[in-house]
Amino acid sequence: QLQLVESGGGLVQPGGSLRLSCAASGFTLETYAVGWFRQAPGKAHEGVSCINGTDGSTYYADSVKGRFAVSRDNAKNTVYLRMNSLKPEDTAVYYCAARPVCGGNSYPYLPYDYWGQGTQVTVSS
Repeated sequence: QLQLVESGGGLVQPGGSLRLSCAASGFTLETYAVGWFRQAPGKAHEGVSCINGTDGSTYYADSVKGRFAVSRDNAKNTVYLRMNSLKPEDTAVYYCAARPVCGGNSYPYLPYDYWGQGTQVTVSS
């Protein structure tokens, strides 16, 4: 079965950090770009970041630039999203998704082949 599974979400205080994981099964994630998205209640679906599979180039939303870092471990067939200096407005369900290439800064608007089920991140004191 081809699937992506996110993990690592949870409750964290403002200013804290979390690392989300996106693990693939049934296919080799190395050959895909992986995008991270989030959706908060009452807000639009937002593209957070994307990392290419070919050269590892990365893209970030302005709202997370300098705080979030996407990386990949091809040996583990996993992509990570390290989130630092978290703010209450980062609270959302976070999803990962895979497609052939990020497509530059258009990555939030392009179709993806696979999606994970999401993991909740809550930033609150």
